[in-house]
Amino acid sequence: MTPTALSGVFASIPSPPINDIHIGPVRLTFYGLLIGIGVALAWILVKKRFAATGGDPMAAEKILTRMVIFGFLGARAAYVSTHLSRFEGEPWKVLAIWEGGLALFGGLTAGAIAFYVSARQLGVDRREFLDAVAPAVPLAQAIGRWGNYFNQELFGVPSNLPWAVEIDSRYRPAAYPDAATFHPTFLYESLANLALAGLIIWLGNHYPAFRRKLIGVYLAGYAMVRFLLELIRTDTTFRFWGLSRNGWVSIGVVVIGIVILARPAPPGDRSQPLSDTAPGG
Repeated sequence: MTPTALSGVFASIPSPPINDIHIGPVRLTFYGLLIGIGVALAWILVKKRFAATGGDPMAAEKILTRMVIFGFLGARAAYVSTHLSRFEGEPWKVLAIWEGGLALFGGLTAGAIAFYVSARQLGVDRREFLDAVAPAVPLAQAIGRWGNYFNQELFGVPSNLPWAVEIDSRYRPAAYPDAATFHPTFLYESLANLALAGLIIWLGNHYPAFRRKLIGVYLAGYAMVRFLLELIRTDTTFRFWGLSRNGWVSIGVVVIGIVILARPAPPGDRSQPLSDTAPGG
């Protein structure tokens, strides 16, 4: 279907009319709800995959608990450190995660540290556990990115494509006050993460050479997607040689992923296929 034909079906993606619901005195944001759903499904997937390789589900729960807690703290701290002006005069909003503002690379770094320390303490095979984690992280990201849609954030430069997202005037960047529709980078990233999660599971089940290295597929794959999206995002506060901070970090993460994939398996290493598990069976 051509863009012209598509435009007859979709004029644009409308902006959401609300971003929260109230249940009595409780305010529930769609951002927080979607992140919670993403984390829950990722949690289930990790436990299923780790148990399929003979891992201890209770040890997995302990590690996941620490990874989630420190991951959120790291993601929030990284975001706040690069958006200090947003909290001037309102420092208490640093805690208002439900309003948006999580830096993924900060969360991955803090979560990775929590994982490494916890795995050593519990005697868990780190490579087996990371194989279980590899498709779960992009699955959680794919769901959580829709929270950015409800907050009308994480969109790209102006676009007239049929799938461009409408942004209310109060959320538009100062550089584009008259533009009404923008590239839905949250949607691009969500679809790319779903594809990446499927690719990781497929590689682990069909290509033994990738087993115990699947986290490298995630790191290299996601970082390449993020690098490309950073080129059209409008919410970056700093650029060096035309690239945002996350653009430069993405390059480094791609290198780390490639190094993981290129390293030889240790002597006596055994790889076994992970069953085709997904949330729900």
